[in-house]
Amino acid sequence: MHFAFFLKTYKTPENKTKLQEIYDFIFRHLELSIREIGYGDQTINKKMKDYINLFYAMIDKIHDWEKKSFEIKCSIMATFLDNQTSQRFLVDYFDNYRENLINNTFNFNLKGVIRQ
Repeated sequence: MHFAFFLKTYKTPENKTKLQEIYDFIFRHLELSIREIGYGDQTINKKMKDYINLFYAMIDKIHDWEKKSFEIKCSIMATFLDNQTSQRFLVDYFDNYRENLINNTFNFNLKGVIRQ
């Protein structure tokens, strides 16, 4: 969910290459983690397809997050997370996270994470 907000906030033509590198890195490591668990190639392909579809569904749901009502945001959280007791907390959390991303530059958020 964090990465979906990150991509939504910083997706610009200037950031395209770095965002693609980050995307590739995250999904490569997700695949490696699945392999370390011991799944076979066929299962890994299926799981990666499921994860990528889930990720794009998240991006689609948060597309105009700032325009959505609090109740709709809670229902989005319920779509992706099982813990209904913390939906209100998570909506507030991701509202704050989004504000933090907006108030900082793309490079600020990458500082110390990747070589520039």
